Amino acid sequence: MGFAIVIVGLVALFFACVRIIKEYERGVVYTLGKYTGMREAGFQLVLPVVQDMRIVDIRVRTDDIPAQDLISKDNVSVRVSGVLNYRVTDPGLAINRSEDFLFRTNQLAQTTLRSILGQHDLDDMLQKRTELNKAIQGELDSQTEGSGIKVISVEIKHVDIDPSMIKAIGRQAEAERERRAKIINAEGELQAAKQLDEAAAILAQRPETMQLRYLGTLSEFATSKGASTIVLPLPLDMLKNAADLLGKR
Repeated sequence: MGFAIVIVGLVALFFACVRIIKEYERGVVYTLGKYTGMREAGFQLVLPVVQDMRIVDIRVRTDDIPAQDLISKDNVSVRVSGVLNYRVTDPGLAINRSEDFLFRTNQLAQTTLRSILGQHDLDDMLQKRTELNKAIQGELDSQTEGSGIKVISVEIKHVDIDPSMIKAIGRQAEAERERRAKIINAEGELQAAKQLDEAAAILAQRPETMQLRYLGTLSEFATSKGASTIVLPLPLDMLKNAADLLGKR
């Protein structure tokens, strides 16, 4: 009877020592309260009372970064939210360096998001998200490097603008379009003036070219549909030549 009790006790003790760690988990072991190492996936034995093991998930975690109120570099009030992807690379460091590494990482992501985006204009937030994502990820990764956390990516999800600012931004965009249109028109007129100046220089060197051009224009008017009366200026050179011919007669 006593032997059976011993056997049952040993079996119960064995099962109490057994721990099964999954492939995506790691075990952080403490012996008499002191960190003594990390256990890999599979079958593991942990001595009751003497040892304690905490399981840490090492898969990629995805956390929402709550909407953050900030002022852009060009003094526009915006609310920006994002998505954070990270994983635990060293479970021992993650647990021993931080009371709650999940909460700490999310809080760092919020402060880093506000800090980086506050240094840029609203246009950058809307048009240069890829560059800003990399900047936030690099800064956050440098802060978590010594805590066993690897930041994989940070993505800006939403950039919400105050409704009162939307109309002002619309007026600014319209004014910018008008400015660009005026510049394009002015450049077109400048190019046309340069071409006319070059054409005038060529015609001045060859007066007969001007007469041919005049006759060609007259021919175009004469063959056009619906033309009844055509009034064209007569070149003075042509009048002079006609007068010389009449004088000779």
